[in-house]
Amino acid sequence: MPILFFFLLFFSVHSQEDTPIARFRRYLQFNTAHPNPNYADPISFLVSQANSIGLQSQTLELTPSKPVLLLTWPGSNPSLHSVLFNSHLDSVPAEPSKWSHPPFAATLTPDGKIYARGAQDDKCIAMQYLEAIRNLKARGFIPLRTVHISYVPDEEIGGFDGSAKFVTSREFEDLNVGFVLDEGQASTGDEFRVFYADRSPWGLKIKASGAPGHGSRMYDNGAMENLMKSVEVITKFRESQFDVIKAGEAMNSEVVSVNPVYLKAGIPSPSGFVMNVQPSEAEAGFDLRLPPTVDPDLIKRRIAEEWGPARRNMTYMIIEKGPIRD
Repeated sequence: MPILFFFLLFFSVHSQEDTPIARFRRYLQFNTAHPNPNYADPISFLVSQANSIGLQSQTLELTPSKPVLLLTWPGSNPSLHSVLFNSHLDSVPAEPSKWSHPPFAATLTPDGKIYARGAQDDKCIAMQYLEAIRNLKARGFIPLRTVHISYVPDEEIGGFDGSAKFVTSREFEDLNVGFVLDEGQASTGDEFRVFYADRSPWGLKIKASGAPGHGSRMYDNGAMENLMKSVEVITKFRESQFDVIKAGEAMNSEVVSVNPVYLKAGIPSPSGFVMNVQPSEAEAGFDLRLPPTVDPDLIKRRIAEEWGPARRNMTYMIIEKGPIRD
């Protein structure tokens, strides 16, 4: 009787630990948030999962400390173009004090919700790839084309050391890829949405310059004044785009979104900032997303003439993270 009890207890615990939800939660518990994402541990975990399913694995060090993991499921006709499923390892930072549960504990609440940074962007998709293949292989399915899964670093900060280097590598060329599926959006139901286009992300930095002066003086073309004028113009444009969404005339993906992400100005002091000096420089950063239907040259002209015009002692830099259209 005791032997049977301990066997059943072991089997029960083991079964609970070896489920899709348990594996998903384990993957979520790796802290892959910037600025110091842990890539080594989640890759070891993914390789162990690949081994348990029977997938081939290869780790590429195209950039030091930023590995790319490539998993392969050989097809019955490897001469055909392969299919690649992509996912990224990293996630954006989290502020633990503002979370109801620790962001890397992957807490499962009684109502079935899992709280974790990166759960939807996009670690759920990363694990769905593996679980789908696990189920298909269990049924004896063999794909006609070879299937690859890539787990890349660096996506949340531009992908310059991850996907950008991977797709230009000899290893990628040897994959003979004919079709790629990347991350989409999580679904709470049984439907699956496939996106055939996406907005192109731009980073916009606007810097204003002006003569420094005492806080008691008022004069034209100060750095903060010039920057604030630009922020006001950009805010009005943002409101015009947002109003279209609120009116139900377009989806969020169909407009140009503009969101401020940082402001930088002032002279630091031990207690914060010097309050009686007007700074000579002020800077703001914005996240832009442009749909394929938008002419990027028109947005660049708007930036040059209205948002960061030289006539107000302003300069700007646009960081384009990909073409609007192929």
